[in-house]
Amino acid sequence: MSDPQMTLLVTLTGRDRPGVTSRLFDVLARHSLTVADVEQVVIRGRLVLGVLLSTERAPDLTAIHRQVTALAADMGMEAEITMGSREPPRRLGGRLHVTVLGRPLLPSAIAAIAGRIAASGANIDRIGRLADRPVTCLEFDVSGADPAGLRTQLARESAELGVDVAVQRGGLHRRAMRLVVMDVDSTLLRDEAIELLAARAGCAREVGDVTAAAMRGEIDFAESLHRRVALLAGLDAAAIDEMLAGARLAPGARTLIRTLQRLGYRCGVVSGGFTQITDWLTLELGLDFAEANTLEVVRGKLTGRVIGQLVDRPGKERALRRFAAAAGVPLSQTVAVGDGANDLDMISAAGLGVAFNAKPAVRDAADTSLSVPHLDAILYLLGISREDVEAADAEDQLLVSGGVGARSADD
Repeated sequence: MSDPQMTLLVTLTGRDRPGVTSRLFDVLARHSLTVADVEQVVIRGRLVLGVLLSTERAPDLTAIHRQVTALAADMGMEAEITMGSREPPRRLGGRLHVTVLGRPLLPSAIAAIAGRIAASGANIDRIGRLADRPVTCLEFDVSGADPAGLRTQLARESAELGVDVAVQRGGLHRRAMRLVVMDVDSTLLRDEAIELLAARAGCAREVGDVTAAAMRGEIDFAESLHRRVALLAGLDAAAIDEMLAGARLAPGARTLIRTLQRLGYRCGVVSGGFTQITDWLTLELGLDFAEANTLEVVRGKLTGRVIGQLVDRPGKERALRRFAAAAGVPLSQTVAVGDGANDLDMISAAGLGVAFNAKPAVRDAADTSLSVPHLDAILYLLGISREDVEAADAEDQLLVSGGVGARSADD
């Protein structure tokens, strides 16, 4: 058996500046060394640069140490060199991404989450930041974990710590997502459209009572919808346009959609609400797919009925499947986002189900949940950083106007 290769780990730390990496490798190039790994990170202007090197024969450690130390001193940095032997890399199964979001994100939360990962027998291979505002988002690359077990454990931990934790399979799986389908009321929109219409019809209390009964499980969605819509009978159809004029998208909605579209995703909505709203959203956001119920209008008045096939809980899942088929995307490459019980089938069928500010039963059933009000936090679950989003926005603004413009209120 041949002798194991010797390794050198060279670490530089100090104030970041241009040329550090090139100067270090200029020194290392004077010796018979092979680059095995490089890690570099800059935190608030402080650089940590680590280079793992291997060699078949004993290097001139004295010369390497002298040259690297002199280089570090010249740049006002610190250097450390350690020697070892190159061992075959550990091949741990269960590669995962663990995404942690908090506002604020406290050291105690990171300690608890890292401790839970370690207690499961898994290892944290790398940690990176995806966002620092308006929420802080860190992503852990983890190996050696059971996905279902770790997800369950961290879900309990996150509830106690007041942070969101998402556990997803690593590798190519997440990068394969190609279709995102969202609920509308209290998800893509901040409000419930039927409640806004009920306020204009003067029956807000009655509609609220029916909604509450449905939430308690006393009536199903279909009966709830028909009873609430019946209360709108006689309302002038112009009230829909008035409502849409004041419709409020969820914070980050436009950022989410335009970023997904830049990356070639197809985007759709499916709603237990009304096509009058989803048609507007399709035009406003450039959506690819939309499906909802239709309020019947006769001679400019709402009749109190819906027409066409009802979009209920099973209907939402059917719509997701139709959208995926039309886009040529397998269900494993879809993301479904919702907040209510009628989103459960859709969320369960998707490759990634996201509960957004959802009821407990939906959070428990989903692959992951978000409790922050910012819809574009979904991007972090896909490994897309805020820095990359803002850079793309700035580039587009420069191309269009010659300068970076203001972001919309929805973002």
